[in-house]
Amino acid sequence: MITIGRLVVKTAGRDAGNIGVVVEKSDNNFVVIDGNLRRKRCNIRHLEPLDKLIEIKKNSSHEDIISELKKLKIEIKEKSKKEKKQKP
Repeated sequence: MITIGRLVVKTAGRDAGNIGVVVEKSDNNFVVIDGNLRRKRCNIRHLEPLDKLIEIKKNSSHEDIISELKKLKIEIKEKSKKEKKQKP
């Protein structure tokens, strides 16, 4: 059921509640996810698969995944880079 391109919701950890896409399948218990969360290896027990599937290639870039999610009208949180404070 967990295949490359499957939309999932992270159910545990720091990114819980965020939507992502399966980018790569590591083994029977782990996949690599990316999307509205950090790209990382994740246990499939910590994911809830959704009924949607998008067309991506294995190991697609973050920009490709974000553009596909925007086509599905899924809200994406933009990661802001913190500005360094200048020392007086």
